[in-house]
Amino acid sequence: MQATAYTYDPDTRTGQVLLDDGTPVAFDAQAFDAGGLRLLRPGQRVRIETEGEGPARRITLVTLGTF
Repeated sequence: MQATAYTYDPDTRTGQVLLDDGTPVAFDAQAFDAGGLRLLRPGQRVRIETEGEGPARRITLVTLGTF
């Protein structure tokens, strides 16, 4: 699934992405580290993997989107 980086804190390696419908979804340092990224800028397109549904949805991987 693709999304847009919305916030990112380099100290904690956590942030949020916006799904294409505008829904914000938070990611933790574990999901960020799993993607091998070193930095993320708001507005970048990313690819995410999630697990769970609704309010229990959580991001397990954040990588840069490729087209």
